[in-house]
Amino acid sequence: MRIQSLVVVVLALVFGGSAAVGVRSFLNTRDEAGPKAETVPVMVAVIDIARGGMITSELIKTRNFPKELVPAGALTKPEDALGRAVAIPVVKDEPILDAKLSPKGAGRGLAALVPKGMRAVTIQTPNVASGVAGFVMPGNKVDVLLTVNDSGNSDTGGGSTTPLLQMVEILAVDQRIDAPADNKVDAKELRSVTLLVTPHQANLVDLGQNKGTLHLSLRNLEDKQDSNTRPATLADLRFRQEKPWDEKARGLLGALGQALSKRATPPPPAPALPTPPPTQPRARYLAVYRGPSPPSYEPLGTMNQRADGEAPAEGASGPGLAGARGIPPQASGNVTGREASLGRTP
Repeated sequence: MRIQSLVVVVLALVFGGSAAVGVRSFLNTRDEAGPKAETVPVMVAVIDIARGGMITSELIKTRNFPKELVPAGALTKPEDALGRAVAIPVVKDEPILDAKLSPKGAGRGLAALVPKGMRAVTIQTPNVASGVAGFVMPGNKVDVLLTVNDSGNSDTGGGSTTPLLQMVEILAVDQRIDAPADNKVDAKELRSVTLLVTPHQANLVDLGQNKGTLHLSLRNLEDKQDSNTRPATLADLRFRQEKPWDEKARGLLGALGQALSKRATPPPPAPALPTPPPTQPRARYLAVYRGPSPPSYEPLGTMNQRADGEAPAEGASGPGLAGARGIPPQASGNVTGREASLGRTP
């Protein structure tokens, strides 16, 4: 290798190393000079905590969060979370929120999940969940249906089913207050369902399960509207032949199309008014007086057509004249001086 090439290589290495050292020093200086973000200690879960679990020191830890990223209601002190039951499941590394825990002093177990003013009532029958094949989970919303056999009532036909309660939360399924991993409970092992109700609703449920049969109807968690369903009776079921949904939808769409077509058709136009016949212009005559003789009448057009301006000979008849001196066409009687001066037929 020649000396010139070696010198070029050495200089390139020196300059490249100097540039790298300078850039690194600049970045370190800027990081040290920049303001540090303010952090806040937040309690987070060490592992997944199921619904109903009790918060202990082994289940939580402290982690610093930027102040502007701290969730609303996050607990910042361990003593604020210890000894409280989890009302809503918490996953690993999730901040512990006050809204997801039961109140302080509420105890542990199912009682800690019952809010003030509410009651937990249990339906002791495995037939409750048979209608949904064991898919009822703690935390789901259901409607409670009551079926009563009343053979002596002719109005119902011998039996009826009534929507007893709507949008009721399930606190526990059998002895489980948290949902299993596969989100399904074996219907054969299902022996009870515990509901969260008001005191009055608890009375209705107790009376219903002693005088009839209770069933659950699972509903969507976002469905919060009243179903407005009337009771169904055996009298309604007799001779009932309801059409399939597709036929009903087809009929509904057909009726809607007809209604829209009628609405889109414009109303017929109003009949045209009859055109009145054209009015004939009123004839205008000029009265010509020659001494004591009665006046003679000539149309104005006739007078305008004369070139010499002379009146027609006495007794002559022209266009528009009746042939008699002093009487205009289609006129009778005497003509006053005013009417003669106006040149109009009386």
